Amino acid sequence: MTTASGQRVVVVTGASGGIGRASAKLFGGRGDAVALVARGVRGLEGARADIEALGGTVAVFPADTADAAALDSVASQVEEQLGEIDIWVNVAFTSVFARFVDIEPDEFERVTRVTYLGFVNGTRSALCRMLPRNRGTVVQVGSTLAYRGIPLQSAYCGAKHATQGFHESVRTELLHEKSAVQVTMVQMPAVNTPQFSWVLSRLPDQAQPVPPIYQPEVAARAVVFAADHPRRREYWVGETTAATLLVNAVAPGLLDRYLARTGFDSQQTGSPKPADQAANLWEPADGPDGRDYGAHGLFDDRAHGRSPQVWASQHHGTVAVAGLCLAGAVVAAVRAVRR
Repeated sequence: MTTASGQRVVVVTGASGGIGRASAKLFGGRGDAVALVARGVRGLEGARADIEALGGTVAVFPADTADAAALDSVASQVEEQLGEIDIWVNVAFTSVFARFVDIEPDEFERVTRVTYLGFVNGTRSALCRMLPRNRGTVVQVGSTLAYRGIPLQSAYCGAKHATQGFHESVRTELLHEKSAVQVTMVQMPAVNTPQFSWVLSRLPDQAQPVPPIYQPEVAARAVVFAADHPRRREYWVGETTAATLLVNAVAPGLLDRYLARTGFDSQQTGSPKPADQAANLWEPADGPDGRDYGAHGLFDDRAHGRSPQVWASQHHGTVAVAGLCLAGAVVAAVRAVRR
């Protein structure tokens, strides 16, 4: 269902920066009414300005997704102000860059509450409204790390693995009930987002995404596509995501040893991190300087703006037909040579 003006209503959590912000901007730019949810007020206002500059309809709802009651209240406010929710996108997360033994129990629990239970809370709020209407879509923004754990990110990897299992469980329930409500998941690669400037880090050097790195707009385009085509259980974004998941499926022990050897250095730039670097674990990172981090992180000069694999992931049928045609051509050529 759309609003009276023909807009769909889209909720995006974690909309103050990174993938959430880039996704919200794409939704708003194409004419959807977008509800922005996050803790950081400055980032939310920046995202609002991005969408308003495109002529979009937008509303801001500061909230901590770990608080189920607060998030459900936001969902009610969204429907009062913008209309019935058509799409809910879960993006909000936090993390700690450190060895597992260097993460305090309350820190690990906080990451789990935001990065896993925040998705659970958002999905519950969405489905409680969508199921009676028998329409709507929930998009879970996942990660390669939903399948493949890496060093220095035990809390985040655990939360993403949990989200993957939760997503599959909910999806099978909806299929059993023959519901028209859809859930899908988008597994992301390393993305140039502000998280590397605001996630609590106990690493000696500046944290970085493991190269190759993709711009948040690559991820955002995949999120919007998934929202429009939610019948597929999940989408993979980035060549490295596809390669990692395939290798992990056939040789996980080999990948364990490779990551043990390379995973510490590849997640650090080699330069010391700033002494005053923000940490958004307990509070949003938009500190007293009034900084709005935006959608992009520190690595614009190294990040890719496109991914051929994303197109292939979204067009399996076309790729399969092309593959069959190519195979047929090769067979025909071989036969011709033999003759």
